[in-house]
Amino acid sequence: MSEKRRFCDPSIAASLLRATPARLERDLNTLGLLFESLVLRDLLCYADAFGATISHYRDYDGREADAIVEMPDGEWSAIEIKLGSRQEDAAAKSLLDLKKRIAAKGGQPPRALVVVIGLAGAAYRRRDGVYVIPVTALRP
Repeated sequence: MSEKRRFCDPSIAASLLRATPARLERDLNTLGLLFESLVLRDLLCYADAFGATISHYRDYDGREADAIVEMPDGEWSAIEIKLGSRQEDAAAKSLLDLKKRIAAKGGQPPRALVVVIGLAGAAYRRRDGVYVIPVTALRP
């Protein structure tokens, strides 16, 4: 797990980029980065309420998770943040690969695997055990 630099408020980056809704609709990569920063900011606030920490994970083989939430008792969850639901399957596969790799190396596997998406709707658990949570459902 490692630190990842991020804006405390992604609206600062959006302002500096002079991002308008029309511009962001044409540049989904930038919109996705701003969305990830927004979700990470919220996760940091919520984690603080539980005494948890947030970090980023990347290993030497390129496996990564956008956020690792570690509770005070050592239990942890891996989170991928994706703007659209089209990226859900790839994000879930990446998280499952990460869990498998950590377990194979004898490490403590994550308690939960989560994909946070930028759509409204209900949270649910996929057949593979990965939770899909719309950003609108995030709360402490």
